Amino acid sequence: MSDDQNKPPLLEVRKVCKRFPGVRALHEVSLAVAQGEVLAVIGENGAGKSTLMKILAGVQGQDIGDILIDGKTVQLDSVETALANGVSLIHQELNLADNLDVGANIFLGREPVKGLFIDRKRIHQDARKYLEMVGLEVDPATIVGELTIGHQQMIEIAKALSVDSRILIMDEPTSSLSTKETESLFKVVKDLRSRGISVIYISHRLGEVKELADRVVVLRDGENAGDLAREEIDHDAMVKLMVGRDISQFYSRTQHAPGDVMLEVDKVRTPVHPAHELSFKVHAGEIVGMAGLVGAGRTEMLQTLFGVTPALAGRIKVAGEEVQPQAPIDAIELGMVLAPEDRKQQGVVLEMSVRDNLSLASLRRDQNKGFLNRQKEREISAEMIGKMRVKTPTEHQIVQFLSGGNQQKVVLGKWLAMEPKVLLLDEPTRGIDVGAKQEIYKLMEELAGRGVAILFVSSEMEEVIGMSDRTLVMHEGCITGELPRDELSEESIMQLATGKSLN
Repeated sequence: MSDDQNKPPLLEVRKVCKRFPGVRALHEVSLAVAQGEVLAVIGENGAGKSTLMKILAGVQGQDIGDILIDGKTVQLDSVETALANGVSLIHQELNLADNLDVGANIFLGREPVKGLFIDRKRIHQDARKYLEMVGLEVDPATIVGELTIGHQQMIEIAKALSVDSRILIMDEPTSSLSTKETESLFKVVKDLRSRGISVIYISHRLGEVKELADRVVVLRDGENAGDLAREEIDHDAMVKLMVGRDISQFYSRTQHAPGDVMLEVDKVRTPVHPAHELSFKVHAGEIVGMAGLVGAGRTEMLQTLFGVTPALAGRIKVAGEEVQPQAPIDAIELGMVLAPEDRKQQGVVLEMSVRDNLSLASLRRDQNKGFLNRQKEREISAEMIGKMRVKTPTEHQIVQFLSGGNQQKVVLGKWLAMEPKVLLLDEPTRGIDVGAKQEIYKLMEELAGRGVAILFVSSEMEEVIGMSDRTLVMHEGCITGELPRDELSEESIMQLATGKSLN
C-alpha cells in the first residue's frame, strides 16, 4: 500500500450530532476531506449544512461526535482554534471592514509592527503576495468598500491564505457574483486544489457543483443521505439524494388561455435608464419571464412599476386602470405587488414573527376602527402557513430562524393574502434549495390558473425556460426581444441578452 493510501484524510467528521431547542439539526453526520480535494456539501434548506460548517469553523460546538485533522482528534471550540488548525470559513455575507483598505483587511488583528507602530509598508508588500495567489490585480491601499462583491470575495480568500489555511469552507460563494466573477472564482478554486488546499464548497447551484467537485456529500434532514464520486455527479442524481425522490416534472406547467390584460406598460422610462422606453403587456393567467444579464435594468424596471423609484415618463395600467405609482402603496391598492430580490432587507422583517410578517401587508385593509384586527391576523397566518406549506414550529417563530426557502414562502404568503391581480417576482428562488424551488414553481402555476398575471425576473436560464409562457429579454435598459415558449432556448435568450438580434 502506498503512503498516500495509508495517509489519513486531512479532515474527518465522525458521527457529529447537534440539537437546538425543539430542533435536531445534525444526527450522526460523517464526512472526510482529502488534501487538495474539492468536496461539495449539498442539501435542501434546513438539511444541516450551515450548522455543520459553523461547527468546523469553531463558531459553535457539537454535542457529540469527533472531528479529526491529520488523523488526530481536535476540539474546534473557537474560531481562533479552527484557524490555528487551518480551517477558514468564508461566509455568504462577507466579513470585511468596508472602511479599511485591502491590506488592512487581510492582516486585520495580525498587523506586523515596526517599533510601536503598525508597519503599513510591510502589510501592503505582503498583501500583494496573497492577492497574486487569487489572481486579483488590486492595489492593497484600495478601500474595500470601493470594490465589487466579486473582488471582496477574493480578498476573503486571500485573507484565509494569509493565515495558512489548509481547508477553505465556501458558503454559497457565487450567490452575488456576476458570470465573469464566478468564472474567476472557479479558476481560483481549481488553483487552490492544485496547490494542495482543500475546499468544502456549499452551493444550491448544481451546475457549479458538477463543474468543480471531486466528490459530493448530500445531507437530508440533518443526516447523511449519500455521496457521489466524481464520475457519478449529475443533476438528477444530486436532486434524488437531496429530496429523497425523483423530480420527474420539475417545471410542471400547464399553459392557460390568456385572459384580459392585467398589466400594461407603455413607453415607461426608468430613472436608471432614462433614455430607453419600455412597453409590454401581461395577461391574466400568464407567466412572463424577464431575462437579461446583470445590469440589464430588470430589477430597476420592477421597482419602477411598484413605485419604489417612480417612472420619469410613460403610462402604467393595472386591470385597465391607469396608475402612476409614486410609492408602493399606490401599486398595492390597485392589486399589484412585488416580492423583491433581497428578501432579508426588503421582503420580511427578520425580527418579527411569522404571523406578524404574514399579516403585515393586510393591516391597513383589515383594521378595525383604526386598531389592529388580531382575529384577522390569526386567520391570515393560519391560512397562509397551510397554503404555502411554511415549515415552522409555530406561527410565533421569529422569521430570521427559518430557512431561506421558508422565508421566501412568508414573503409570498404576505402578498397572496392581498389577493393580487399582478404579481411581480424578482429572483423568486435565489438562494433556496431544489425542493423549495419546486414548491414555489407549483405555487406560480396555481396562481396563474386562478387568473393572476405573473411577471418574474430570473438569472437562472433553466428557470426562465421552464416556467415562462413567453419571455421578454433586456439589454442595457432596452427590451431587445420577446420569445414565445416554443422558441425559448439558452442560445436565443443569450443572443438577445447581449444586444444581438435573432436574424
